Amino acid sequence: MTDWTDIGALTDIPERGARVVKTHLGCVAVFRTVNDEVFAIDDACPHKGGPLSEGIVHGRSVTCPLHNMVLRLDTGLAQGADEGAVSTYAVRVENGRIMLDTARLRRGQVA
Repeated sequence: MTDWTDIGALTDIPERGARVVKTHLGCVAVFRTVNDEVFAIDDACPHKGGPLSEGIVHGRSVTCPLHNMVLRLDTGLAQGADEGAVSTYAVRVENGRIMLDTARLRRGQVA
């Protein structure tokens, strides 16, 4: 079961940028790539809890602003020699609006 919640317009997030959505599970970072793909992951880096929403988006990855850990936006997995992962959440774009599956968030399930 899904419960898609409108969290804003795609254009509210700049290309290669992010916005934060606060949930009872913590903050979720919602990213927009240069190709208008949208991804939602935990906003805390698994290394030291750095705010991933403030990181550099490149391709389908984000680099943590604190220690340069690179994480895939689509899988949440660390890249290169780094180890760790963040949770990913279901998100889609519908008629220019970003929709987040809040039912899965409420149950603590990841995409």
